[in-house]
Amino acid sequence: MLVYCYAQKPTDSTADKMLVYQLANGGWPKQLEDKSVINYGATLNDDLLSKIKATTILHATFDNKATSREITYLIKAYNTTKNETYLKAAEKGLDYALSAQNKNGGWPQYYPDKSLYRSQITYNDDAMINILNILQDIITKANGFDVVNQSYIPKAEAAVKNGIDCILKTQVKQNGQLTIWAAQYDKDSMLPAKARNFEPASLSTAESVGIVQFLMRLPNPSPEIKASISSAVKWFEKYKISGYRFDRTENSTGKNAALLEDDKSVVWARFYDLEKNIPIFGDRDNSIKLKLEDLLPERRNGYAWYGNFAQKLLEKEYPKWLTTNGIK
Repeated sequence: MLVYCYAQKPTDSTADKMLVYQLANGGWPKQLEDKSVINYGATLNDDLLSKIKATTILHATFDNKATSREITYLIKAYNTTKNETYLKAAEKGLDYALSAQNKNGGWPQYYPDKSLYRSQITYNDDAMINILNILQDIITKANGFDVVNQSYIPKAEAAVKNGIDCILKTQVKQNGQLTIWAAQYDKDSMLPAKARNFEPASLSTAESVGIVQFLMRLPNPSPEIKASISSAVKWFEKYKISGYRFDRTENSTGKNAALLEDDKSVVWARFYDLEKNIPIFGDRDNSIKLKLEDLLPERRNGYAWYGNFAQKLLEKEYPKWLTTNGIK
């Protein structure tokens, strides 16, 4: 909602709240010090303001769209209101994002916090790809990012170049053949790594779709990028599961997640074994199951183990990319 004040530029109530939540290093948290999730619909009362103030820069993250969501929104708010405060906050967020990139081109889930799996190269939940898409918008002056200071263009170009290099290096090979990507990688060895107990080192379909979509944005793709895209698409085509959909049904014992027959549906498992290309399922106890039914009920019903992740990519986006780039 826009609010107009006499002799002042219009403001955006959500953007104003984002300014309050922005951390000193320019990033944003996904949750506060007390672990409460960020909610821009909440009223900024004294209790909430106290919690925000207590939240340190160690909570700055790219997880769950944090930081990328705010940068994007603030740019849109600036374009609507011309309120320079929003643009400056967005550029401070860009400074944070650029400073968080590893030398190998990857982005961690959190920065500067390096505890647990937070320093890993993180494709999970599109953390790295969300930032790369913003930087590509700066380069191409797309989606309203033409308002960003021109000094960010060469910075974005360098960061995207390094990010692409990381993407190409981390695409998993099997017997010399490119496949898709894992959700996260060790920041030093650049090998697939586990995160939470139920997120094993594995081929990750949802994140790999986001990676391919980003690569298809790039103008004049190199032979390496073309090979990367076509190899991933080939893998998705080979390992799709036709005639089933993932659903949660109700019975006397509660919810029951399962694959159900549906001749109009196609799905992929969330995770695949790095070598065998078979669906795998991680449980809370750090074990890996080969059947969804073998998971504890909480994990079986509390995670999107299957989805139509690559359907749009195969049916529409990839054919369009081929035509655009004159590839037969």
